[in-house]
Amino acid sequence: MKIAVVGLGAVGGLLAATLAHVGHEVSGLARGATLAAIREHGLRLTMAGAETTSAISASDDARALGPQDLVIVALKGQALAAAAQTMQALLGPNTLVMPAMNGVPWWFLQTAPVSTGLGDRSLPSVDPDDRIAALLPLERVLGCVVHLTCSSPAPGVIQHGFGDRLIVGEPGGGASMRVDSVCAALAQAGFKCEASADIRQDIWFKLWGNMTMNPVSALTGATTDHILDDPLVRAFILRTMEEAAHIGARIGCPITQSGEERMALTRQLGGFKTSMLQDTEAGRAIELDALVGAVHEIGNRFDIAMPNIGALLGLCRLMARERGLYPRPG
Repeated sequence: MKIAVVGLGAVGGLLAATLAHVGHEVSGLARGATLAAIREHGLRLTMAGAETTSAISASDDARALGPQDLVIVALKGQALAAAAQTMQALLGPNTLVMPAMNGVPWWFLQTAPVSTGLGDRSLPSVDPDDRIAALLPLERVLGCVVHLTCSSPAPGVIQHGFGDRLIVGEPGGGASMRVDSVCAALAQAGFKCEASADIRQDIWFKLWGNMTMNPVSALTGATTDHILDDPLVRAFILRTMEEAAHIGARIGCPITQSGEERMALTRQLGGFKTSMLQDTEAGRAIELDALVGAVHEIGNRFDIAMPNIGALLGLCRLMARERGLYPRPG
């Protein structure tokens, strides 16, 4: 399969390196120090105690890479609008686009059940002016949920943490040959890849678990174990999760697990720094809109009371604006 990865950071670099290692024709759209490092040293991955180097083609110009069978997008949400324009030369008549990103994707309400009663299905919090939807139409898209951790301690260098689970599905649900083919490629690369009959449910379930830990860690500087150790913070997170579960039920994504059960699973992973905390410490812009802003926007569509989600969004947004990590209004 001819595969291009847009964004060769932690997740993108992991996917590119593993897919190239098993023989797929992999290239990457990157820039700056990451592009220079990959061109000089290759894409270096440490996983399960073994180090590999993949000499993939990399460029900052999509025209140099050409049309692909599959484009994997592994960027922060706030970078997607610009990248969607940049990557147009990667898209042939049958190219699939699979975002491997956190949070609510731009297409999420487009495939919500009719029974929700939604009229306007745009999501300005993650796709202002419907720019992404126009550049990456729904018929090209596959949904993806990433259940693993990895980091990029230096440009072009990837360190796998734990987990190897990926979930792939059609935005509108159901089975398809194209989902099966992508899952087969990812399984060949060593991932536990599942074909989902309802990827929206899988996206919301992951979001329900990490939309709180990420911003709370960014606000406090605490690792996940310390967050769970504080009874007042735990209670706040549980109230926030209850509000998000209520929203999920209204859009066809019910949550059957309890907040306490999800916290117990997080506890089993030990103490770690969330991706948003890592971004905050590094002075990088945070992807608050996809993780919390979109949830707040959807809840407002149904007039759902969200005092805890609102507080979390407001506090984290203010913190990030004061540090130059989130745009100011206007």
